[in-house]
This record gives sequence, C-alpha cells and structure tokens, in this order.
Amino acid sequence: MMENLPQSLSLNLPFANPNASSANPSAALLKKHRKMASAEQLVIDLNNPDLRENALHELSKKREIFQDLAPLLWNTPGAIAALLQEIVSIYTFLSPPTLTPAASNRVCNALALLQCVASHPDTRTLFLNAHIPLYLYPFLNTTSKTRPFEYLRLTSLGVIGALVKVDDTEVISFLLSTEIIPLCLRTMEMGSELSKTVATFIVQKILLDDVGLHYICATAERFFAVARVLGSMVNSLAEQPSSRLLKHIVRCYLRLTDNSRACEALKTCLPEILRDTTFNSCLREDPTTKRWLQQLINNVTLGSRATAFLAGVGFEHILGN
Repeated sequence: MMENLPQSLSLNLPFANPNASSANPSAALLKKHRKMASAEQLVIDLNNPDLRENALHELSKKREIFQDLAPLLWNTPGAIAALLQEIVSIYTFLSPPTLTPAASNRVCNALALLQCVASHPDTRTLFLNAHIPLYLYPFLNTTSKTRPFEYLRLTSLGVIGALVKVDDTEVISFLLSTEIIPLCLRTMEMGSELSKTVATFIVQKILLDDVGLHYICATAERFFAVARVLGSMVNSLAEQPSSRLLKHIVRCYLRLTDNSRACEALKTCLPEILRDTTFNSCLREDPTTKRWLQQLINNVTLGSRATAFLAGVGFEHILGN
C-alpha cells in the first residue's frame, strides 16, 4: 500500500541524487524531506512492540509538523492495527477503574494519532467506514473522575470533535446510528469543564445539521434527555461560570428553537436564569453569545402555547413525572 502514497511521503526522495534536478534543494525543502523520512520511520516503528511507545510519543508530539501524516498512517500496513491494539489493551483497566497515569498517557498518544486520521479529508470517510469511533465509546462510558480517566475521555472526545468539526451529514448520520448522544450527555453531566465543553460542542454540531436536529426532536424522550442535561449545566454555571461552556449551551438551545415543537416545549423547560441577569457579567466580553441568548429568549417568548406540542407527542406525561 506504500506505493500509493503521495510523492511527499515517498521513501525514495530525489534529493539524494546529485545528478537530479533537485540535487540542490532549498534548506526548507531539505528539512521537510527529512521530517517526512523521520515520520515514515516512526510509523513503521509502531509495528515493533519494543519501539511503539517512543513512536507514539514522538508522532503525537510532532503530528502538526508532519505533512500528510494521516494518509501515511492509514496506508502503512499494520499502523492503524497497532493503534487499535493500544486502545483495546486497556479495556480491562476500565472496570474496576485501575488505569494508571502512564497507561492513560500512552493510549492518549494513540488517540491523538487517530484524531489526525479523523481530521484529514483523505482519510475521514475511510475512518468512518471502518467504524473506528466505536473503539472509543468504552472510554466515554466511564465515570471515574480521576485524572487518567478524564484525560482518556477528553482525548476520545477530541477524535469525535474532529469528525464533526467539518460539516458533513455523512458523519452526523453515522454518529446518530451509534450511542454518541447518550455518551456525550453523560460527559456533559459528570466531566471536567473542558470535557463538558467538547461534549457540548459535539452535540451542538449534531444539532446544527438538519438530520441531527430532526433526530433529537423526533421523540419526547430524546428532546427532554438533551434539554434536561442542558438545564442542569446552566444551573451549575450559575455557581461556577464559564463563558466558553455557556456559549455552546446557548447555541444548542437556540438551534432547538428552529424546530417548532421543540421551541414550544422550551417555554416550559428553559432555565429561568437564562432570562434574567445572572450571566450578564459572564457574557460581558462575548457579544456573539449575548446575541444568541437574546435571540433564544425572543424565539421562545414569541412561540405559541406549549400545550399543543406537549399533547401531540405525549410530553405532558413526562413533565408530570
């Protein structure tokens, strides 16, 4: 498979030939070639158990400077399998939670390389078709709040975040066919501020896609599962403000108002503290979120009576509970 790699990834670079037209490349080009030669060797090292840990560390640390690292990883025989082996090998430490910081750091390096693959336009679809995100879901299903587990959740969310960052209905449809919504909601309830922010961003990107909005608003259970967690987060932010997290929460709420039935239902479950002055100071330097919040309040206020929506899908029963 190596022969299909881009020219920039070839091990047989022409600059070593003194008779070639590129015999005297610029210092920058020579440096680039050397970097890629180094990257190629490190990717090959992933297949050697004795060299893998160092290769994981070096590749994850330098992944931003290695051009076309994602195709290189995908097309190098055994490389992706080695990354998946690293992931699967720590499943046994998830329950009971016995994951050590060293083991967490090592698998997070592997996850960082998978994020690189998930981000690249040439490998994103291949990544999805192989159902590789499913290997990460056991990490998102953990509840331990210790640092090794929190880093593991955060890095796993980073891979999913890389997928949804590019607006692609194919990505959203794939994620909705899995358990990504419940897993994100779990993190939004019990993760660190940063993990909550990334998980909320993922839900936001799903909602911003028409397929995602329809999916979440299709049943009372789905809508209220999302609304309940968003409401709980808002109430928590009243005590420990975070403008970054609040921004994504408000955007989720605002997008829900684009669905007429969800907009009506928000009249009954939108937290009151979003309507008063509680977050004025938090949003003082964030005009975009302030504008979204005002639009949210306007949309909900101008909506017609919620009872018609609730009666139409049986929401009164849920609210009664």
